[in-house]
Amino acid sequence: MPDTDEHSAPPQALDVIVIGAGIAGIYAVHKLRGLGFSVQALEAGDGVGGTWYWNRYPGCRVDIQSIEFSYSFSDDIQQSWDWSETMADQPELERYLNFVADRLDIRRHIQLNTRVTALTYDDSGACWTVRTEAGDEFAAQFVVCATGCLSEPLAPPIPGLETFAGQILYTSRFPAQGFDFTGKRVAVVGTGSSGVQAIPVIAEQAADLYVMQRSAAYTRPSPNRALAQPEWEQMKAGYADVRAQERASFAGTIYFPILPTPGSPPLTKRVVDSTPEERRQAIDELGWDAPWSWADVLENLEANAYAGEMYAELIRRVVVDPETAAALIPTYPVGCKRVIIENGYYQSFNRENVHLVDLKKGAITSIEPAGIQTEQDFFELDVLVFATGFDAMTGALTRMDITGRGGRTLREFWAAEGPVTYLGLQVEGFPNLFTVSGPGSPSVRSNMFQSIEQHVEFIAGALEYLRDKGCRVIEPRPGAADEWTSYAATLVNSTIMEADSCNSWFLGANIPGKKRVFMPYFGGLFSYRERCEDIVRADYEGFELSEPDAEGSTG
Repeated sequence: MPDTDEHSAPPQALDVIVIGAGIAGIYAVHKLRGLGFSVQALEAGDGVGGTWYWNRYPGCRVDIQSIEFSYSFSDDIQQSWDWSETMADQPELERYLNFVADRLDIRRHIQLNTRVTALTYDDSGACWTVRTEAGDEFAAQFVVCATGCLSEPLAPPIPGLETFAGQILYTSRFPAQGFDFTGKRVAVVGTGSSGVQAIPVIAEQAADLYVMQRSAAYTRPSPNRALAQPEWEQMKAGYADVRAQERASFAGTIYFPILPTPGSPPLTKRVVDSTPEERRQAIDELGWDAPWSWADVLENLEANAYAGEMYAELIRRVVVDPETAAALIPTYPVGCKRVIIENGYYQSFNRENVHLVDLKKGAITSIEPAGIQTEQDFFELDVLVFATGFDAMTGALTRMDITGRGGRTLREFWAAEGPVTYLGLQVEGFPNLFTVSGPGSPSVRSNMFQSIEQHVEFIAGALEYLRDKGCRVIEPRPGAADEWTSYAATLVNSTIMEADSCNSWFLGANIPGKKRVFMPYFGGLFSYRERCEDIVRADYEGFELSEPDAEGSTG
């Protein structure tokens, strides 16, 4: 560890510091080391895995098939790992990522229990100084932020939280050893993905479970099932075809439940042209697929409203109590937020020990030593579980003090302008700093493994290109980030994503005061990949490659 004494020599500069040791960090270390760069990853946790290390809450599971939610860069890894289920749960995904880290022998390049708090760019030396919570410093020519899109949890700003006499748990930082809810009076605050997945599991144990819902969510029943060895061996043999289809697909996946499988006939029927009888027939025949089986659902709000009505009818067919069913019907447009894959969520509300608390009828006002006070009632509790979401896509970056050229901080820049990036990879004024799956890239609107691999390979190729050209600095040319961000914004025009009622975390709408910008690239991973390939063929069009000069500017 570098000596922090004021008389000590500055830390020896590495080629690359990688922040994070999840899916992106693991691959970035492997890829960059393989190209001959000196690289060190800094990870806040005491283990690798990122999202799948921190989110250990009951019921946590991936929402696409395991065969796709995995690395594709190594056939050795593909052939050496057997998935036990079609859609892996958190423990299996954490084991998988540890397996990969060991297989690639990269733990020696990862420093655990190291939280990065600040990065400062030195223009004259084209070097970043990276500081940690413990006060240590590292220096590197390049920094790759593999910090994750959903890794900065939101602390609930509820008065009296610190006075609660029972147990407080967070889905985003759940105890590694788990928690026994047997016989407990439990409240789950939040019904996003984490809450929806955890509630059916907690309901089976708790004496009473109070689901504190502010906004109902669209979900789909999980098609997960166990995999038999013969079936898995057949899947392994077909990996090459799976990966080819992924790369040609819109979202980098061929099995995501709400997307048509590549090769299937395109949707042609328009729900606005349908009759009530045709919509009822669609529900009878297609079940939970019915709302998504029309060509125009994402195109206009009238069509979207019909899909929402079909979804409401599906809820009413499952949830016995009419008042509870009505409160569980989402009020935002279908497809505005990522659909949650669940396992018995609506059925949970038919249990006598599960009680829905609709916070639209009266919000939480305080937390008392014995429970939660709402505008409706007081709820005596033993356990509070907060599933209150994340400051998505930008939060893990802006929590660090990232200071670029001229003393400008990333936090201040994005607060004023919104998350302006070039390709979701770099920000003007922050040379040699890369973001993996940053705002302006497909990221959370895609298979994260495919998006991450594409980004890491682009970054590695750019650093290799710089080295071959004898340059030390890369950043977006003036205006390139503005042009890309403006172009990305046009892709959501004339879709339900721009509707005033579409207040999703894709827009940062869950963060008070956060500038409303649709952060993921909406044009699809395939078109994004093609654009990046065009940029590389044009000698990194939109980027400036340069050397620092003696006065501290680049040229």
